[in-house]
Formats: sequence, structure tokens, C-alpha cells
Amino acid sequence: MRFEVTILGCGSAVPTLHRSASAQYINVLERHLLIDCAEGTQIQLRKYKAKFQKIDHIFISHLHGDHFLGLVGLLSTFHLLGRTRPIHIYGPEKLKDIINLTLHGFHNNLNFTWNLHRLNFSKKELIFEDNLVEVHSFPLKHRIDCCGFIIQEKERERNIRKEKIEEYDLTLADIPKIKKGGDHITTSGEVISNSELTDDPLPPRSYAYCSDTMYSESTIDAVEGVNVLYHEATFTSELAARAKKTYHSTATQAAEVAAKAKVGKLVVGHFSARYKQLTKFDEEIKPVFPDYVLAEDGLKLIV
Repeated sequence: MRFEVTILGCGSAVPTLHRSASAQYINVLERHLLIDCAEGTQIQLRKYKAKFQKIDHIFISHLHGDHFLGLVGLLSTFHLLGRTRPIHIYGPEKLKDIINLTLHGFHNNLNFTWNLHRLNFSKKELIFEDNLVEVHSFPLKHRIDCCGFIIQEKERERNIRKEKIEEYDLTLADIPKIKKGGDHITTSGEVISNSELTDDPLPPRSYAYCSDTMYSESTIDAVEGVNVLYHEATFTSELAARAKKTYHSTATQAAEVAAKAKVGKLVVGHFSARYKQLTKFDEEIKPVFPDYVLAEDGLKLIV
């Protein structure tokens, strides 16, 4: 089943002709999510053929413009396209006032309701779940309040072996209990163990998004073991002092987080506009964490 991430923008504060600012579209088991919404995000959604009208949940990491300035425009477009379905926004509390003030400024009453769910910037927290998927936020170390996000599947039910259904004449009432791990008792009283009836499900997949942050041990704890980690690397190491001053990370630091957290794959982005070529990023990351990819606009990741 699909768990796909589309990088809509991998640049930092100043967008360029080749790199838009931060936004990512995620389709996880046909749940359509948007993480961050920089200026121009709705153009990127169209460009990369995202099913953006199906987005019901938008996660805004923090209130720097290159992470949220496209949000009101996107909401306006939803309105113009006739949306009536509610939308849920997860972000800093002040975002509510910003949206209301902007909409009021051009007298726009939306056809749909939107709800702001305030992020907790002090601890990791479950902020959304349904029967298949859950999303956690966790604090990052930036100049202002900032959160990262982890999107993960819930543990799947066990897979019943088809031949066992006929062998033990399993009924529709039996199957749900067995899929949840229960044993089966035959009409004669024989106990058939679950391990004989089922196979292990595929392990749940997970994706972590670390937007603007300096190197932090708490981030390592938060993202430990995820399948794919997106971590910012605004600078390379010759600008480590600049990274520290602005509460950003270097390429080496992003790789160190991935290595210490034992993640499956690292994706690096949020590149400063000063870098026309990314060769130095390769040189720094590869010796520390070789299973990585440098983000680019339009890159699709299969988790």
C-alpha cells in the first residue's frame, strides 16, 4: 500500500529558480497530508500532480515565512474550487490570528471550516490518528518554537493463511479474532495456535520530517529507527559557525543524526540559496551515513 512523499520545495529562506521553499506532500494509505506550506506551494502541488484537493490535514512546523506563507493562498484556492469539507491545521497558536487577519483583509468567508490544533513545543505528542495512521509532533531546536513530525503506520493485523480458512472451516466471526492474534478453538475443543493460522504482517513504515533545527541529541531520540528521515542541512561545515548562530544544521550534522538514530535512509534538504551545486554536501554526508539522497523539487520517495 502506498506511502509516498513528494518534495515540493527543498530550498531555505530565499527561493531560487531551481529550489522552492519548504513543503512536502504525503500520501500514506490514501491519507493526503501536507507538511509546511511555503510561498508557491499550490503551484508546486499542481506541477507535481499531487491530489491536493484531497488534503485534509496540514502541518506547519513554525512561523518563519518560508514554511507557511503559502497557506492562506492555498485555503483561498480550496474555497474557489468549491471545497466544503473541513480542513485541520496543526501549528503554532499565533497562526490562527494570522489566518483570520489575512482572510478578513480581503473579506473572504470560506465555504468550509478550518480548525487549528495547537502544537506542543515542549514534548513529543500524538496529534492525529485514525485506524491506520498516526502523526506525532516533537520539539526541534530553532530560534523560535518549531516542531518536527513523524508519520507512521499503525501495527497491521496478522495475515491469515488462505488454506487454513478451509482446513479449519473458519467463519466470518472467527477471522477478525484470529487476525488480532487470537487462537482458534475447533468444535471438538482443539486449540489451534495463532502461529499455525497466520503469518506476521509487514512491519509498519515511518517517515520523520525535521525542518529548521540545529544539531540536537533530543532529535536523535525522537526519530530513532524511522525508515526515512528528512533532515535540514542549510549549510556545509565551513559555515558551521553560521549554522550555529542561526540555529540550523550542517550536512555533517544531519548525517550524524541519521547515523546515531539508526534510521533506514536519510534525505537532506533546506539548502541555502548560496549553494548552486551540492557537491560539498555529498562529500560531507557520504562518509558518515552512506544511505542518503539529496532532496530536489519534485523528488518522490517511497517509504
